Amino acid sequence: MLAKVTSCAVVGLDGALIDVEVDISRGLPSLTIVGLPDAAVQESRERVRAAIKNTGLPFPAQRLTINLAPADIRKAGPAYDLPIAVGVLLAAEQIYANVDKTIIMGELSLDGAVRHVSGVLPMASLAKEQGYTTLIVPAEDAAEAALIEGMTVYPIASLLDLVDHLSGHKKLAAYQPDFSLNGDPPDYITDMAEIKGQEHVKRAVEIAAAGSHNLLMNGPPGSGKTLIARAIPGILPSMSIDEALDVTRIYSVADQLPPDEPLIRHRPFRAPHHTVSYAGLIGGGRWPSPGEISLAHRGVLFLDELPEFGNRMLEMLRQPLEDKIVSISRSAGSLTYPANFVLIGSMNPCPCGFYTDTEKECTCSISMVKKYQKKISGPLLDRIDIHVEVPRVPFEKLSSQQTGEPSAVVRERVERARTIQRERFADTPLQTNSDMGPAEIRQFCQLDEAGTSLVKAAMRQLQLSARAYHRILKLARTIADLAGSETIQPPHVAEAIQYRPRQTG
Repeated sequence: MLAKVTSCAVVGLDGALIDVEVDISRGLPSLTIVGLPDAAVQESRERVRAAIKNTGLPFPAQRLTINLAPADIRKAGPAYDLPIAVGVLLAAEQIYANVDKTIIMGELSLDGAVRHVSGVLPMASLAKEQGYTTLIVPAEDAAEAALIEGMTVYPIASLLDLVDHLSGHKKLAAYQPDFSLNGDPPDYITDMAEIKGQEHVKRAVEIAAAGSHNLLMNGPPGSGKTLIARAIPGILPSMSIDEALDVTRIYSVADQLPPDEPLIRHRPFRAPHHTVSYAGLIGGGRWPSPGEISLAHRGVLFLDELPEFGNRMLEMLRQPLEDKIVSISRSAGSLTYPANFVLIGSMNPCPCGFYTDTEKECTCSISMVKKYQKKISGPLLDRIDIHVEVPRVPFEKLSSQQTGEPSAVVRERVERARTIQRERFADTPLQTNSDMGPAEIRQFCQLDEAGTSLVKAAMRQLQLSARAYHRILKLARTIADLAGSETIQPPHVAEAIQYRPRQTG
């Protein structure tokens, strides 16, 4: 007898429907899986056989052929265990059920328990798009699947529970979702009030958060660069439900969702070490998977000690910083992952770190300083909107008991600026000022005569590129939004210009 069960695969960040066809015919007992399965899918033969037997059901002693269609899509992982087991039981007529509008996924233990699988959210999203109404998923993944509204989700703890449910002996209760975007802030966030001094740097950070602008901090060791970077998530605006689902989809595919948190509520903050591999930062591998720049989507990518990262990896950041996506091509295929993040970098001015310090003498030669600074190319620096010096903090400020402005107050100003931007770009796919292209810049970044003169002088004296010119205008627009100004005034332009990089030699 032939039986068919529908499951799902993940290709990039999208789901793909997979038909699990099971045929039982006369012949010597065997079980063959076809349809481009990987090693994990091939091993499901033994897991399914043991799970059915240990559930108390007989395994068919006949010839079983299992086809995973379409055959041109690679099938990877153990998520097909449960649909294969259900298909075998249906084909053997041990259970009778209508599963036409149902998608089944889950890994089986040898005792019949159902285990977690990755990529449930994109699978659930595809199921709804294709008109399916029911999802049968591992109990651990039910909350994640229920993020897609309008789907009936049944959490399954064991194969026996599913058999009883499909047979009608013991119907399971559908999972009732209970989630919101509210939650306690992550432990790693530093409050801006705890940062002593560095008022001009905190101002630059506020502008970066308000318009999603990239920022580079340059200063001696111990001046507070890392501390300031870890305070940035605390002033970023809250995510909308669409943004939260967008980020959660990436973490689901990467299998990095916390077990007790089916929905990513806070903007990501990724801080990879400079020893990270190329595939770990950009994404890739033999079968491409998201890298750190995609895991930082809608959040912050913090690269501490920027010159210590490999030159090849830094140069590969150029395309994501411009296009907000990263394309990965391999022999197995090409995939595109989102990478709309705020780049926060920190660096020392020289190998010893004290080239610009006013109190400690630098021990590096001029050639060493130039070689160190040239590790970051001009084209990459040109894509960073805000360059700010972070000097040594004097003892008087460090020892002061007075605290600065708390993150909650700064976040309110950032939220107001983001609200202005959402209204400005309401009829476009853009979200922040940093997303603007030349057409939007021409429309929303008009300058008066004084502002035009300022930019003209800066272009001539600093020898700025066309890209830098556009980034100055976008930055000035964000500064004006923070000030609540409908037009860009000369002071806004002047502040934006002073964030452009200058030679330290």
